Amino acid sequence: MRDMMWIYAAFILLLSEAWSLGPGTNHKTSASFNDSSIGGDVVRHSAFNEGSDVDLTCSNKTWNETLYVIWTIQLKYRNECQISSDDGGRGVDTCNDGKSLTYTSSTQSYLHIPDFTNGDEGVYKCESVYKGGSERYEINVAITVPPRTSVWFEQQDNKVVAVCKAERGKPAANILWSHAGNISDVKTSSEPDGFFTVESRLTISEGMNTKNLSCAISHPYWREEKILELKLTKDVTWLYISAAAGLVFLAAVVFFAQKKLVILRQCQQSDSSPSKTAPVEDVEEVEPYASYVQRVNSIYNSSADLFT
Repeated sequence: MRDMMWIYAAFILLLSEAWSLGPGTNHKTSASFNDSSIGGDVVRHSAFNEGSDVDLTCSNKTWNETLYVIWTIQLKYRNECQISSDDGGRGVDTCNDGKSLTYTSSTQSYLHIPDFTNGDEGVYKCESVYKGGSERYEINVAITVPPRTSVWFEQQDNKVVAVCKAERGKPAANILWSHAGNISDVKTSSEPDGFFTVESRLTISEGMNTKNLSCAISHPYWREEKILELKLTKDVTWLYISAAAGLVFLAAVVFFAQKKLVILRQCQQSDSSPSKTAPVEDVEEVEPYASYVQRVNSIYNSSADLFT
């Protein structure tokens, strides 16, 4: 009984291997598969490299056994379209973008997608009806696009910062630095067409050994990570010099401002001290108006006596 179980397990394993090597496995592309079943439909998730030729299958039946095959394609960035064919040779193609139903040497059908691009991403639903049954597949197809990489030095807040960037990749790349330091910021931004840009910034601390400084960028498109090296050139030395000059200038401005403030305070204190009393002039006492009138009258009377 135990021997029968081992034979049955070996048979299942060989059957699964034969299915994985059937039509639809494209050895020229990098693809990942993850199959599951929902409501009788086989659901698969696949990813293919940009620019590769992709073959998708939904049945291992030969064309002599097949009555018809219908591919309904729900693209992410374009309208839905359909490609189908039946045993009478009648076919429909509303995609008109190079996709086609093709057959292997053993007359098994598959959907061929040449020069896979970002516009080919989407959900590919297949229904294959054959004599005695049917199969339905739902394949979620994604693209793998390598990012554009760059690395440079720049000045930020009187500090030198090393910047490593992986731009417009799909999926997002991963960035690691060869030197431990203060990674001040790591940003991952996405764009409407599904591409990602990752930027990592490493602050160069004072006295940090920057020899062989590099960043490593890994991505599913590449078999090995890419190493980008940075070297402190004369331009970076001038960043340090300009940063030091900026600090000296700022210190000088603060020093002269404090000195000016002390002088202003001293002036304010001298202005607020008690001032000398202004000299008082001797003013002859002014007699009342009545006394003045009396004098004038007496003078007038004396003058009148002279003429009488």
